[in-house]
Amino acid sequence: MNSRDRDPDGRPRQARPRDALGRPLPYGSPGGVDPIDEEPLEAGQALAEAQRLLDGGRAFSAHEVLEAAWKAAPEPERELWQGLAQICVGITHAQRGNAAGSARLLARGMGRLTPYADLPPHGVDVRGLITWYEEHGDAPAAAPPRLTLS
Repeated sequence: MNSRDRDPDGRPRQARPRDALGRPLPYGSPGGVDPIDEEPLEAGQALAEAQRLLDGGRAFSAHEVLEAAWKAAPEPERELWQGLAQICVGITHAQRGNAAGSARLLARGMGRLTPYADLPPHGVDVRGLITWYEEHGDAPAAAPPRLTLS
């Protein structure tokens, strides 16, 4: 018997409640955060929602929003969205006290974003994210990055 939550087509789903840092809670636990819809949002909406979640200390949830966008993105943008999602996972690791995991994921995410620095799609502030990483890379949970220019 498979114990993972699955939709009618057999794709994994996250029905288990989670805390604000994305850690699974026992089924039926009160106090979990609202789950993130697994359907991808339009680019601007995804960035705005991810920023709202980052600002609220919910980097794991921001990662879920960006991951949905990454998986639905056209090929030329996939690395950008994956990099943004990895930055949020890096922040999540920092929030959970895992400095080594945070450093690895932040570096990977920044490596994916850097090629977009000269012509970033959707108003993503790649240069600002690079600056944020240089200034806050060792303590990324202290000051969430700004994802867009606006």
